[in-house]
Amino acid sequence: MTSPKVIALGGGHGLSTSLQALRQITDQLVAVVTVADNGGSSGRLRRELGGLPPGDLRMALAALCGDDPLGRQWAKVLQSRFHSAGPLNGHAIGNLLIEGIWQQLDAVQGLDMVAGLLNVCGRVLPMSLEPLTIEADVIGADPQHPDEPSVVTGQHEVAVTRGDVVAVRLVPMNPTACPEAITSMREADFIVLGPGSWFTSVLPHLLVPELADALVDSPARRVLTLNIERDDETKGIDPAQHLEVLAEHAPRLRFDTVLVDVSFGADDRNLRTFARVLGAELVVADLRCRDGSARHDPQRLARAFRQVMNS
Repeated sequence: MTSPKVIALGGGHGLSTSLQALRQITDQLVAVVTVADNGGSSGRLRRELGGLPPGDLRMALAALCGDDPLGRQWAKVLQSRFHSAGPLNGHAIGNLLIEGIWQQLDAVQGLDMVAGLLNVCGRVLPMSLEPLTIEADVIGADPQHPDEPSVVTGQHEVAVTRGDVVAVRLVPMNPTACPEAITSMREADFIVLGPGSWFTSVLPHLLVPELADALVDSPARRVLTLNIERDDETKGIDPAQHLEVLAEHAPRLRFDTVLVDVSFGADDRNLRTFARVLGAELVVADLRCRDGSARHDPQRLARAFRQVMNS
């Protein structure tokens, strides 16, 4: 049988785990990655060089490196960081590789070249060809005024805010989507959104108008993967409210499946109700890492994806 064409949307560790699972199912895999990172090595490079932040793109490439010894070594190299007393300290080696190639080629060509160099399984694309900034409406960000809303700017700042995030938007508000990402979504058999930081890795894809329209109009079956537990961004909302927030940001979007771990609201009637509102079946599976940490196990996630895609 021909492998299904699968598009995975997200960023950071959540997308990386999803890709590690999906690559066990298909070799026709495209990652569409957020480009709003402003922290760490990516933030420094973005401020110095302009252009897209490479960090989330690097992590997706590393997740798609081969399972052979050379592939695993490449993944380790991409993720490793410089340790020095100078300006290179803390920079990820993969970030500098990508930035160096971007000096010669455009963003998509550069990522394709890195993918070819690493012999990755699949393709990695940015969700937009312009660097983006996340703004969030937050309640309680200012401890002196805990009940007042305020605006928090920056992906890193939103991710670590002490307040409750209630809405996010992108600056600029109507960025242009990556054309290759749109084409891939139109041709996909399955589109997987999540897991990941809800407000800074998952929802941003729904705020790029062309990307959101392609997600709605695609003939693909759509799968939404919820996190194992609440993260810092969603500490104030329950599992059902994750879906409610998503619907508020993308009212037209419907899903075929909402995939949830047994430990994260599996018996929540509100969660099942909201899944039905989105047109989706709630599928409950044991997805947590065997060490008990609040992360998806790629093997268990792959098994769940395979069952969903074969049903």
